[in-house]
Formats: sequence, structure tokens, C-alpha cells
Amino acid sequence: METLKIFGQRLRTLREEKHLRQADMAEALQITLVHYQRMEYGKVNIPSLTLCCLADYFGVTTDYLLGRSEQRS
Repeated sequence: METLKIFGQRLRTLREEKHLRQADMAEALQITLVHYQRMEYGKVNIPSLTLCCLADYFGVTTDYLLGRSEQRS
């Protein structure tokens, strides 16, 4: 699914902009490193609450994360 791929790419870009490791994000979300990696690779759906938490954490909209908008806020 294209949405998952876009989500993963944007998630990775936002993480790298903050100079965070995948392990840092996994710990913050209280998930395994492998599960977080699968999110970035666009291989797994995420719960809506996780999506909202990520949007708040990075200061972007959920629509931006999902590729529905090019505007971050």
C-alpha cells in the first residue's frame, strides 16, 4: 500500500531531522526495535493512537505523516 510507504519515509525523515536512532523511537513508543523498523519500511499498519502520538511528537499533522498533505502543520 502506497500510504504505508509514504508514512515510513516521512517517519524516517522526521526521526533523522531530530538526530534520533530507531532504537530511541522504539523505546519512546514502548515497542520493539523490529516493530519500529517495520513501521519505517512501510510493512505494518499502526494504531491511530500511535499515529497521533507521532504527529504530536514531531509537531506535524497526521495528514502529513500519511501523505495526504504536503504541509507539516
